[in-house]
Amino acid sequence: MEVLLIAAWVLFFLLVPAGVVWLCRRSKAAARIGAILILYFIGLIAGNLLLYPFQEVSKTVAGAQEALSSITIPLALPLILFACDFRNWPVKKALASLVIGLISVITASVTGYLLMAPHLGEQAASVAGMAVGVYTGGTPNLAAIKMMLGVDDGTYLVMNSFDMLVSFIYLVFLMGVGIRLFRKILPSPSAGSEEAGQLQNPAMAMSEDRMYRGVFSREHRSGTLKALGLAILITGLALGLSLLTTGGINMIVLILTLTTLSIAASFIPQVRRWTKSYDAGMYLVLIFSLVVASMVDVRSLNPGEGLWLLAFIALVIFGSLLLQILLSKLFRIDADTATITSVAMINSPLFVPMIAENMKNRRVILTGITIGIIGYAAGNYLGVLVAGILGR
Repeated sequence: MEVLLIAAWVLFFLLVPAGVVWLCRRSKAAARIGAILILYFIGLIAGNLLLYPFQEVSKTVAGAQEALSSITIPLALPLILFACDFRNWPVKKALASLVIGLISVITASVTGYLLMAPHLGEQAASVAGMAVGVYTGGTPNLAAIKMMLGVDDGTYLVMNSFDMLVSFIYLVFLMGVGIRLFRKILPSPSAGSEEAGQLQNPAMAMSEDRMYRGVFSREHRSGTLKALGLAILITGLALGLSLLTTGGINMIVLILTLTTLSIAASFIPQVRRWTKSYDAGMYLVLIFSLVVASMVDVRSLNPGEGLWLLAFIALVIFGSLLLQILLSKLFRIDADTATITSVAMINSPLFVPMIAENMKNRRVILTGITIGIIGYAAGNYLGVLVAGILGR
């Protein structure tokens, strides 16, 4: 019975994205909302109405959720990167956006500390340091800074829960209205003739109508299977290197290795001819979106236990986003670069392909992943430094 239950949920996670893609092709309203946002809501509803109310079901399916969320993105990243053209990557703009992102997160965290320190308790400085770490790198940084600063388990668990909630709201905001709003405020990539030509290249186009069609057709089956095989090989090498060098799965080593090997492979003419690798990778991202949303258990979130901490996290996430947009306006960073920088820092590089798909702009993928990797590396140092300065 337990095996059948797991199999049923795995099929749900694997097949529902296909149904949503079909719906988006046939409904203009659904297409405007976007497949990823629809899957987020389906996952949230399914998890909280069909999964978490039943404790035994939740425990049984939790392993499948964890496995799918862990497997899909490491496999998706190489498939997506194989199809991207990196020969004209705007390095200067990416570095400028990275610096703006770091300044934005640190400023928002320090501001939150200054406004709310009396309400955050004796560990207020450590909470601000953990915020800097998690919103320049990711959850692994939150856990690492927690151990380095000796933060108690209760504070860490509540902060981690609220982080999941507010980060989810942040993503929904971006995909719902944020991306369109920022494109009205900030310069568009199409404003520059060089980038406009690259973005209008048919090979780089991201058409909802053409996406996912014929991935395993006779014409594309061989290329898709070869791309998947190479992606599995690269993922295996990345995992092996991480285990060899760190003794475990280190996100910095894993993503850096995946990205480097995948970009190198994208320069091979034969790999670039696997035209449906991007579609296959994005379908894995759709699965990831559904699984991640289904893992948000709203019952475990009790704002009454830390209302000020919830307010602090919301201020840091949305305050850093606001600063990112304002500074990007000042330094003429385009809307898509600014948005993907914020996502890479707030949610981690794993969410970059999802937002790039929502923006219909795959050229920002390398920028987002690179910024996210640097954020992972810098987050622990910056978090501990900020906590030390504020705690004096």
